[in-house]
Amino acid sequence: MSALQLLDSLLNFVAPAFFIAVVLALAARFLMRKKAGTAGFWTQAGINFLAGVAVLAAGLAVYGRDGMMWTYVALVAVCGTGQWLLAGGARR
Repeated sequence: MSALQLLDSLLNFVAPAFFIAVVLALAARFLMRKKAGTAGFWTQAGINFLAGVAVLAAGLAVYGRDGMMWTYVALVAVCGTGQWLLAGGARR
């Protein structure tokens, strides 16, 4: 495998986490009320991206291959919960 193929594989591996992170941060910006002390857009997207990559890596370790549907379900659940917490959903 050449370096370019490896880079392509890695980018394709993390692409779902990046997409979910950005979409959730954008959606929170428009759909949730901004509360004092909430993280900025890039901070929210970055934290969700790192959590998403961790979930994808865990799915790869558990199932032995990439692209299992349960991994994507866990990705959406973890990133959605993380975004809710980051946007101040747990505060009263």
